[in-house]
Amino acid sequence: MEIYQFNKENGKKITKFDSNFIMNRITHTQKSAHIGVMHLEKNGIIGYHQAVVPQLLLIVKGEGIVKGKEDSSITVKSGNAVYWEKDEWHETKTEDGLTAIVIESEELDPTAMTLLES
Repeated sequence: MEIYQFNKENGKKITKFDSNFIMNRITHTQKSAHIGVMHLEKNGIIGYHQAVVPQLLLIVKGEGIVKGKEDSSITVKSGNAVYWEKDEWHETKTEDGLTAIVIESEELDPTAMTLLES
């Protein structure tokens, strides 16, 4: 399991075409990808299971606790992205609720984002 950041401070200012915004690259894939939104209410859980394919969980609202193959729990919040490898056992829990975008694909490369220092 690796934790990345996609918050504003780690983005790049875009001014092309008279634009004025900050963008974070998330991933690039040449294979098909499944992208969805997960809404976990208070005391919500994505149960302990193996990742069928590499997976990115981007926390866009709220806070939670994730666990991976290391079996240690890490707190994540809005602006964090969690990467799990194929077949990695993992779990996500929240006390107060969270909303996350999930990207699953045989080919994911999260290194466009900034790795959160442990």
